[in-house]
Amino acid sequence: MALQHIRQPADLRELSFPELADLAGEIRDFIVQAVAENAGHLGSNLGAVELTLALHRVFESPTDAILWDTGHQAYVHKIVTGRQAQFERLRQAGGMSGYPNREESPHDYIENSHASTVLSYAYGLAIARDAGTDPHRHIVAVIGDGSMTGGMAYEALNNIGHSNQRVIIVLNDNGRSYAPTISNLTAGISAREQAIADHPSLPERITGRLSHSLTNIRLNPVYVRRQRKLEQFLRELPYVGPQAEKSVEAFKAAVREFLQPPSFFEALGVRYVGPVDGHDVEALEHSFRNAIELSAEGPIVVHVLTEKGRGYSPAEDDDEKHLHDAPVFDPMVGPPPAVVTGYTQSFAEAIIKEAEADSRVVAITAAMPGPTGLLPFQARFPDRFFDVGIAEQHAVTSAAGLALGGMHPVFAVYSTFLQRAYDALVHDIALQRVGAVFCVDRAGLVGDDGPTHHGVFDLSFLLTLPGATIYNPRSIRELVSVLKRVVTDRWPSEGPVFIRYPKKAEELTEEHVRAWIEELETDDVLRWGTVAQQLDSDQEGRTPETLLFSTGAITQTAVAAAPALGTSYRVIDAVCAKPLDWETIDLCFSSSSSKRVVTIEEGTTVGGFGQYLTLELLRRYGDRIEGFLNIGLPDAFIEHGKNEHLYRRYGLDVEGLAAQFRVFSKRMDTDPSGSLAGLWGDRR
Repeated sequence: MALQHIRQPADLRELSFPELADLAGEIRDFIVQAVAENAGHLGSNLGAVELTLALHRVFESPTDAILWDTGHQAYVHKIVTGRQAQFERLRQAGGMSGYPNREESPHDYIENSHASTVLSYAYGLAIARDAGTDPHRHIVAVIGDGSMTGGMAYEALNNIGHSNQRVIIVLNDNGRSYAPTISNLTAGISAREQAIADHPSLPERITGRLSHSLTNIRLNPVYVRRQRKLEQFLRELPYVGPQAEKSVEAFKAAVREFLQPPSFFEALGVRYVGPVDGHDVEALEHSFRNAIELSAEGPIVVHVLTEKGRGYSPAEDDDEKHLHDAPVFDPMVGPPPAVVTGYTQSFAEAIIKEAEADSRVVAITAAMPGPTGLLPFQARFPDRFFDVGIAEQHAVTSAAGLALGGMHPVFAVYSTFLQRAYDALVHDIALQRVGAVFCVDRAGLVGDDGPTHHGVFDLSFLLTLPGATIYNPRSIRELVSVLKRVVTDRWPSEGPVFIRYPKKAEELTEEHVRAWIEELETDDVLRWGTVAQQLDSDQEGRTPETLLFSTGAITQTAVAAAPALGTSYRVIDAVCAKPLDWETIDLCFSSSSSKRVVTIEEGTTVGGFGQYLTLELLRRYGDRIEGFLNIGLPDAFIEHGKNEHLYRRYGLDVEGLAAQFRVFSKRMDTDPSGSLAGLWGDRR
């Protein structure tokens, strides 16, 4: 087996093309087995096997910088750069990341999982190289067709072309991201090529062959040098030179438009070649080697056609995502059909009900119809469903336009993807006091995908938006209730509404919570306010000494751990983190006794709910607060691992919360000065 002998990219150069074909098959089997055992991204990596082999045979990583956008397609890259053995612990705590990771290998230049960024990285690296870092280093940016729907990619492409930076861009075009690509730039090209392959009429075959021939000519450095000499000669002709050059360019453009894909790249100053068969290593190598020579004169994009999920029939047969991501499964039969569960499923069902009740309700996604639960909505209301591609800022501002036009837009988006649109949230939503609804999925820890996907920062940056309303339902029942409240009952709202919920299924049900209340001999729900549900530990009517404010799904864990406070307490379920429910809060401070305040959130404590609430309480009740404790995640990027492991590591499980409660109470009991306890430190 060839795979066991591949320890570094140089080993690939010892193989013949038939041996490379065998190796590609071994790699596909290896990836299927690794993902089957650990879950992960499957289809994108199966489609990038030959492409990755060709890149590492032609370029000398890490001397040459190979940049991946996104990291979904980097498994093969990790395999051929000496990390085969680490796949045994793929996406596990302490094991290998599912994305490029700078700490893992010098071959990983960037830690990248968010689309459309790699061209900007390449632009900066090229400038640094030309400033003297390493004048011989090649900068290779691998970007997918899905990523090309993001505006940042075009901004960088414009700069690269305008500045004539020596960058080699590899456009990996498989016709889809999670779902079919929302773009005319590459979709039209792919469709044309597929039509020729499926229904090859004589004129189409001639055109296809001619296009292929022209690609080879355009990749030939001799042709390029002669072309440049001719252009220079024409420019230098007395009197008629400039006009002659314009005539030649007009003719070239006409031929290009007739026989080649749209000349979008070349209009931006980037030489275009392709399309190239992305599963033909020999053809890919030929294209890349010639691209190296051509890049001496400026940027070049090599358009590569690949098939997502190639070589594994369950992935090839998955029409929606080609098994973009997969759970643990039996590799002999493939993963079961992807279905949304938990909070996402409940959102999917609830938003359809609201749309049935009000024809103005519309749904928006940024190339994530399946993972955000909007596929049933799309099937039910195709004319009220809008997929804008990987363009979150555009999605936010278009939601503003829809709302201003009288519609009720609901944008379903991952927490970490929404942070890409912060500017639009500030200027196009909050400033305009637009009543759009943002359903923020994957809020909190998301486990295996690690720091690029943990939704631990959104609450901090959303709290900065004037006029925003932020809901953090602790349960599925609360999620459905809140969604109905904001989409139907209270529309239009004065300002944006955000509903945050986790990826995980609801592990602790309402019945569990109620059982805990009974076990603790506490009262049932005291009242339902606009933002808070209170659970009181005292049945004798005494004023609670400790007020525990918790927001989001972690509230259920907080209820279980609360007896460790060692005092009478009241748990306030802050269903809404902003605005604060002062009616409920004032009721909690109705007595003159001093209070201990504890806040809990599944997010960073820096600028989070705890700090926000504590500051407001100190302003209003500073003389009556004995001490406070803010519990959440530290000021750090949280690594990948199962959620259960991460909760335990960062003290957010029942035992961890209880331990922190006991330490806090002991500190308060032994502090006769009554000074504030302050913030809880880093518990890593």
